[in-house]
Amino acid sequence: MKIATWNVNSISARFERFSEWIAETSPDVVLLQEIKCVAEKFPQEAIEDMGYNVLVHGQKTYNGVAILSKFPLEDPIYNLPGDPDPQSRYLEAFTKDLRVVSLYVPNGEAPGTEKYTYKMQFFDRLRDHVKKLMMHPEKLVIGGDYNVAPTDADVYSPETWHEKILVSTPERNHFHSLLGAGLVDAVRQLHPEESARNEDWYTWWDYRQGAFHRNWGLRIDHLLLSPQASQVLESVGIDRNYRKGLKPSDHVPLWCVLK
Repeated sequence: MKIATWNVNSISARFERFSEWIAETSPDVVLLQEIKCVAEKFPQEAIEDMGYNVLVHGQKTYNGVAILSKFPLEDPIYNLPGDPDPQSRYLEAFTKDLRVVSLYVPNGEAPGTEKYTYKMQFFDRLRDHVKKLMMHPEKLVIGGDYNVAPTDADVYSPETWHEKILVSTPERNHFHSLLGAGLVDAVRQLHPEESARNEDWYTWWDYRQGAFHRNWGLRIDHLLLSPQASQVLESVGIDRNYRKGLKPSDHVPLWCVLK
């Protein structure tokens, strides 16, 4: 089973690129973030014609997540448990023999801001929910834009980014608390940072300053797996070409294959 995650940065603006990607790669399960539309505006019928069942947790103009699967989607959960959240950032469902989550963690703006506090609180709720999910025997994959580069190996210039948003110590500590709860980073399971070409695993590049062509990137999109899923992890990769061409998202698709 091939599971992919992609922050598309507006499904309407990126639908042609998205359709090309589906035709080329045909993932079994797709986790989308930043669809930037309400459910009624999501191109559900067109995607169903591609062979997918669809769940959408949308929001006008901002945020929004979706799950697409070639298998039935059951038991949907549309928000993280905890305090009511007006932002659409979390969608969970069961498909075939797998529980999947499409996740869009808040950016946080800058350390010390209200948006940064919201990000820390979101991570707290996520960690608490993950601990409960890990008690179940089913395989679990949580894919999405975590808005955290876990270590300096995931950043093109650690000196430039030192303690800035996406790489600050509290954000990294929250990310590593998910690993401490038992989740496994799919990329790092197969490509440890000590031996990998870490610059090949960036998933996001700013639109400005020719960042993509200079490979000024960060690895902030992740597929985190439960032990049951990590035991059958076969391969992992990114579709770098989809950061090229006309109207690209600033993120690339990240995928893994489970036996």
